[in-house]
Amino acid sequence: MDGIDQDRVSAVLTVAAPVTRVFAVLADPASHAAIDGTGWVRHSVDRAPLTEPGQVFRMGMYHPGHPDGTYRTANRVHVLEPPHAIGWFTGTEQEDGSLRFGGWYWRYDLAPLGPDRTEVTLTYDWSAVPDSVREYVGFPPFPPEHLPDSLHHLASLAEG
Repeated sequence: MDGIDQDRVSAVLTVAAPVTRVFAVLADPASHAAIDGTGWVRHSVDRAPLTEPGQVFRMGMYHPGHPDGTYRTANRVHVLEPPHAIGWFTGTEQEDGSLRFGGWYWRYDLAPLGPDRTEVTLTYDWSAVPDSVREYVGFPPFPPEHLPDSLHHLASLAEG
């Protein structure tokens, strides 16, 4: 990882693909399982491309340390600036259909480096996670190689 502080980690990779292609891969929830560096994301529940802030998309997940093992996340897009930035808050959908977010988000910032190269910065931020959650969940909740692995998976998809 290129950067880590008390509430955020980030990694940077140059991808040999145009910025619009990289952004299109990120805006397609169906590609997120292939991008994920942990193996926790299993499939996209909602397949519509991400097109506006506030849009919600759900992902089927698996984690052996999760109380249910298999679970779903509900993600709300909070940044969508094609083709330069995309990000979402991750949470859960409650039985009554309401959404609850834990205070962490994912963000990709894309900078074109000419017509066929893009610098991608992936950031995971948990600065808004309440202390009561931090007591039970260690942050970040994944191994250090997750962000670089995810960026390499993204590169493979965008370059292919």
